[in-house]
Amino acid sequence: MLTQQTSRRELKRLKALEEYRILDTPNEAEYDEIAQLAAKISGMPVALISFIDKNRQWFKSKVGFDVCETERNISFCTHAIEAEGDILEVKNALEDVRFKNNPLVTTPESPVIYYCGFKLTDSKGMTLGTLCIIGHQPGSMNESQKASLKTLSNQVVKLLELRRNFVLLKEAEKSLKEKNKLLKDFAGTVSHDIKMPLANMVLTVDILKKKYLPVLDDEGLEYLNYLKQSSFKLSEYITGILNLYESEVSTLENSKDSFDLKKLLEEIIDLFNIEQECEILLPNNNIELQCNRTALEQILLNLIGNSLKYNDKENIIIKIKCKEKDGYYLFSVHDNGVGIPKDKQKDIFKLFSTAGIQDRHGNKGNGIGLSTVKKLVKKLGGKVKIKSEVGEFTKVSFTIKK
Repeated sequence: MLTQQTSRRELKRLKALEEYRILDTPNEAEYDEIAQLAAKISGMPVALISFIDKNRQWFKSKVGFDVCETERNISFCTHAIEAEGDILEVKNALEDVRFKNNPLVTTPESPVIYYCGFKLTDSKGMTLGTLCIIGHQPGSMNESQKASLKTLSNQVVKLLELRRNFVLLKEAEKSLKEKNKLLKDFAGTVSHDIKMPLANMVLTVDILKKKYLPVLDDEGLEYLNYLKQSSFKLSEYITGILNLYESEVSTLENSKDSFDLKKLLEEIIDLFNIEQECEILLPNNNIELQCNRTALEQILLNLIGNSLKYNDKENIIIKIKCKEKDGYYLFSVHDNGVGIPKDKQKDIFKLFSTAGIQDRHGNKGNGIGLSTVKKLVKKLGGKVKIKSEVGEFTKVSFTIKK
């Protein structure tokens, strides 16, 4: 009868075996080849890779044996996994009190007379089964054969652990896809259920100002303008969060686009509908780029947008450069804007970190745009750095792997 302590250990072992998801799986060449090699090394007619379940032993691979499983209570391998050492050898089962009346021994067809089982013990110390050798006559193996078979049993364990890691990876991938779908649905809900009311608030403020302007004093107008400004700021904040989410998705898709750099830049500049005095200098040499177009567009939208927003000069000047170097594209966006203090430059790419600088309309940033830039650049195999002088310029340089 099993003791309570042994029972707890056995439950733990069975749980570990279940985690490998190996039971009742189809034949696999890697395991079959090990069983065939084991039979050849031993010179015995039967070689099995056996796993001990609660009430049965199940054979993943077998040579010279047609049965897929047997009852555990007559299993030699049950004794092997509970043995003191790593190997259980029975040279003549007919003379062993544990096995001489076993139906596997007394059967007239292919009886189990010689047995040698090598434990399959994983890195956590759980013995899952055996690599076992069977002969129909009394026999033995030399130490060299045993050493070789022990090595093969270690290879079986490595295959098992690789399998478990693969199963866990696939489950994590499935879970990530499900969470990504939930996040996408949430992003859509945020966009509709929050941004639409904000738009209505802005519209309502304009209606109130128009309808009640004669009775509103300066303080009332200031409150309405503040409400409108706050609505725009919250809407911009939500847009930044959504763009950050989209940046995660964009690097997984269209990773090998081929497109014209100048055409991309012209399309981006058109999106801004620039009204103030502005000179944007494009690269002298056009380049046919081979990279993720969507991700690069998001990076440049953020950087050029910042150069336009955080600029206190009457004539804004933005210089964009790009060249190919050692398997990378090297980009830079240089402006004559307000600049970033040196003590803020180290943390400027962290999410929600800002330099505390007001843009040309008196608003402060939300610390999402440059974080998105760094995340995208890193996913595209590159690095980003910043150089700036307060009141003079800001230059952001980044690389993208071809």
